[in-house]
Amino acid sequence: MELSHRTITQIGHYRDMDLTGTAPDTLLKLYFQMLRLRRTEEALHQEYHPADEMRCPIHFCIGQEAIPAALSLHVRPDDFIFSHHRSHGYYFAKGSPLRELFAEIYGKATGASGGKAGSQDISHSDTNFYSGAILAGAVSIAVGAAFGFKHKRTKQVSISGFGEGCTDEGAFWEAMNYAGKQKLPVLFVCENNRYATFSDQLKRQADDNVSARVRPFGVRATQIFGNDTVLAHRTIGAEIERLRNGDGPALIEAYTYRWNSHVGPEDDSANAYRQPGEMEFWKANCPIVLLGEKLRAAGLLTDALSARYEAEVAAEVAANFKFAKESPFPTDTHWRQMNYADASPLADRLLGVATRGAGFDQYQDEAKLGPY
Repeated sequence: MELSHRTITQIGHYRDMDLTGTAPDTLLKLYFQMLRLRRTEEALHQEYHPADEMRCPIHFCIGQEAIPAALSLHVRPDDFIFSHHRSHGYYFAKGSPLRELFAEIYGKATGASGGKAGSQDISHSDTNFYSGAILAGAVSIAVGAAFGFKHKRTKQVSISGFGEGCTDEGAFWEAMNYAGKQKLPVLFVCENNRYATFSDQLKRQADDNVSARVRPFGVRATQIFGNDTVLAHRTIGAEIERLRNGDGPALIEAYTYRWNSHVGPEDDSANAYRQPGEMEFWKANCPIVLLGEKLRAAGLLTDALSARYEAEVAAEVAANFKFAKESPFPTDTHWRQMNYADASPLADRLLGVATRGAGFDQYQDEAKLGPY
C-alpha cells in the first residue's frame, strides 16, 4: 500500500518492523535514544505549568522520536543539521548538550544561544546545529551549506529537518531545483505529520505525497512509515552514505504524528481539527512501544534493562533541570551588538584595493568576481 494520510490508519497495529541485519547494540541504542528524547519532552511539558518559569513557547516532538534517534547514530561531528521550529529532536540528534537546551528554554545565560533565542530558534554552533522559525529557512540554508561542502570537496553532509508545512513555501521548491541540479550533499528529512498548525495537508494540497513531487527535480525520494525506527535508521544510513559518495541529494518522507498541540504546552484539541480515531491509531503505534515489543520478543530488552534505562534518563533530566534553574540570567546587551558586527576587516581590505584603482584586477581575483 502506498503511504498516504488517507490510507495510513488502515494499517492497524504495525507489524512490519524487521530487525534482521541490525546489530543488537544498535537496536538498543535506538531504543535508549528515543526514550531519552521522550522523557525529556514529557518532563518539560509537565514542568511548564504551573511553575511558569520557562521563557518561551515550545513546539514539542512527543510521538516523533524515531527520526531523531535514527539520525543520532549516523551524523558525524562535522556534519551540519538545520531544523525548523520543532527543533528539540534535531538538536538531540546532533548530540548538542541537553542541559544547554534546558537552560535556553529558561532564558539563562548558560543556554545554547545565551538564553536569547528560546526553543524554536535555538542553535549550537559548537556542534553545528541551527534552527529557526522561518518556514523553509532550514531548507534554504542547508542547501547553501551543502554547496560549500561540495566545492570544498569534503565528505560533510548537510541535513535539513522540517514538516510537510514547509512544502507550502516557494523557497522549498527553489531549493529542490538547485540541490538537484547541482547534485549537492544534502539530505532533506520531511516528518510529514499531516497538520501545519491546525491546517490539514489534504485541505492545502491536492496530494500529501511530497516524495513523488520532488523526484522531477533530480532529488531521490523515499517514503517510510516514520514510527518504524529500524527502517528509519536503515534508510537514513543508506542515504547519508550515498551523499558522502557524491550521489546526492535525497529526501526521506517519514509519515509520523505529533501527539501534543502545535505549540504548547496548552492543549489545542478544542479546535477539533484532527480526524476521528487518528490520535488513537498513532498512540497505539508509538515508536518506542513498537521497537520495545520487537526487542522483548528477541530477548534483547528485559524488565531490568528497561528499569536501568529509565533511571539513567530520570537522573539526566533532573540534572538538566538543576543546571537550568541554578544558572544566571544573561546580562543586558545592547540591541545593536546582538545584531551587527562593526568590524569588517576583509571587506575594508578589498574595498581599499578597489579604490586605489591600479589594484582593481587584484580585487576582482580576491573577491572571486566575474567581469565587472
